[in-house]
Amino acid sequence: MADAHPTLTGERVRLRPGHADDASTLQAILAEPSVARWWGQPQTREEILATLRGEDDSVLLVIEVDGEVAGAIQYSEEEDPDYRHAGIDLYLGERFQGHGLGTDALRVLAPFLFDVRGHHRLTIDPALGNERAIRAYEKAGFRRVGVMREYERGPDGSFHDGLLMDLLRSEAR
Repeated sequence: MADAHPTLTGERVRLRPGHADDASTLQAILAEPSVARWWGQPQTREEILATLRGEDDSVLLVIEVDGEVAGAIQYSEEEDPDYRHAGIDLYLGERFQGHGLGTDALRVLAPFLFDVRGHHRLTIDPALGNERAIRAYEKAGFRRVGVMREYERGPDGSFHDGLLMDLLRSEAR
């Protein structure tokens, strides 16, 4: 199987493996109000470093725009052949939001996950209230599957609904 930590280039973004010196920047992005609203309490620098080193089940790639760290996209893989698929999450710093960069990042990562990693389905699960993210994911080809009621605990301590979205290999653009 191909390297799980590729460097991929889109129209406006570059996805690359992260380095230790990216951890503080990613932590600062996660602490921005427009990101923390959906992601909750930022991970510690040590937690981000562990993910960058591959010490958990997800692969974290840095999203760069014009050589600057704009955020991150990560994926995790279900290896059971009867359920094989990849789940994706992403975040962008506030000044990079609303410019189509998240859509571009998904359009770059999806072919890699389908063609190189061998998945037939990709999932993403934004908060139901995160309309900006949902629109970006739909532009990348993801479809709404259904609402997951009281899916995740928000920063306010209460549970919020999530939206399960997926993209099948046969539907990818």
